[in-house]
Amino acid sequence: MNAPVLDLVPILPELILALGAMALLMYGVFTGDRSARTVTLGAIALLVAAAVAVMLIGGTPRSVFNGSFVLDGFARFMKVLAFLGAAVALVLSQDFLRRERVEKFEFPILILLSTTGMGVLISAGDLIALYMGLELMSLALYVIASIHRDNAKSTEAGLKYFVLGALSSGMLLYGCSLIYGFTGTVQLAGIAAALKGGPISLGLVFGLVFLIAGMAFKVSAVPFHMWTPDVYEGAPSPVTAFFAAAPKVAAIAIFARALVTGFPAAAHQWQQIVVFVSVGSMLLGSFAAIGQTNIKRLMAYSSIGHMGFALVGLSAGTAAGVQGVAAYIAIYMIMTLGAFACIIAMRRGDEAVETIDDLAGLSRTNPLMAAALAALLFSLAGIPPLAGFFAKWYVFSAAIEAKLYTLAVIGVLSSVIGCYYYLRIVKLMYFDEPAPAFSPMRIELKTVLVASALFNTFFVVYPAPLVAAAAAAARSLF
Repeated sequence: MNAPVLDLVPILPELILALGAMALLMYGVFTGDRSARTVTLGAIALLVAAAVAVMLIGGTPRSVFNGSFVLDGFARFMKVLAFLGAAVALVLSQDFLRRERVEKFEFPILILLSTTGMGVLISAGDLIALYMGLELMSLALYVIASIHRDNAKSTEAGLKYFVLGALSSGMLLYGCSLIYGFTGTVQLAGIAAALKGGPISLGLVFGLVFLIAGMAFKVSAVPFHMWTPDVYEGAPSPVTAFFAAAPKVAAIAIFARALVTGFPAAAHQWQQIVVFVSVGSMLLGSFAAIGQTNIKRLMAYSSIGHMGFALVGLSAGTAAGVQGVAAYIAIYMIMTLGAFACIIAMRRGDEAVETIDDLAGLSRTNPLMAAALAALLFSLAGIPPLAGFFAKWYVFSAAIEAKLYTLAVIGVLSSVIGCYYYLRIVKLMYFDEPAPAFSPMRIELKTVLVASALFNTFFVVYPAPLVAAAAAAARSLF
């Protein structure tokens, strides 16, 4: 009699988010846009509750729906990151959307629905659950990209994201159909069993290529990155902060789970594809960001480069590599949310400014903001002893252990090139003549910015909890 209740325990976090989103939607419909602040606070509470629920569901790996939904150590680690990242993005959004006059109660509900999709995606045990989670996550993202309907850039961003996202979904579905046709199953464990000990057919390799193409689009990896700069620039800054954090965690998680769990026998084939994608992302992210004048476009190219670094760890195809990916994405998310707290705070009165030159002389007009942003930029550049250095250390070490020496060397060189555009901003803040001062930072932005900067600065003192959690998450996949 108790079995159905027990079967729902692994999906409890997703149930909290989905049912909570429906309840908040009803509340918002009957009270109108004046309820936006209340709905946002409710959504933040639901995301924190879902993260706590994930942590409380401990024990051995569990699966429901005939293995379609898996809750193991890897899923727990990534879900906590995604849910908390979404909650922080909502915290960052409140004042900005009100000032831009786009504070709508639908926005936090769409964030909740997208995050529900991330939970399903991270726990996907078969190709059907993978596609369902991906689409639930993506459809809400297309809408919130163009939430500022009266702004041409925002509506253009949403349209570009939707059209290119539809293309990537089609490619992913085609890859899934080929994989099903050549293995006779959609279960990741079943695919691994079907490939064990036998030759890898050309048709399956084509299916794998299309599957990776669809997932590469979601992490904005080369050559499927073309939407990223325009969407990052066009979407409202808090929306861009959300794009840069939680969806990247979910996409990188399913990238690792699908390849490691479903295709261990085809590791040689997918490693070559991931290495190519990784190298392209690192090089493009490093070189294309150099000429940018808009801080959000610069962060877009930075994000492409960082996803390339994360994929270096996945290229190794080992537990150490997946551990490096998990630690990297955690540190990257914290760095990025802190940087976007600063970007959202770049306002003069009611006008948001986005050019890099607006940060000139910030150390004299707002010393705290300048110091925290400088710490985050040094960390993004991978300069020791900040957290970003250790993130790259973990993935490069895994690549070297797997004898991918050329990949590691390209990664290090790309990281050195990338230092230029981060350090240029630090130079502007500390050595150039001051631009007009920004409006005072709100307390929630200041809290996120300072907390992120402190984490990145003092990570070297006590890295053990994050490293141990990432190691436990990686072990659950092997």
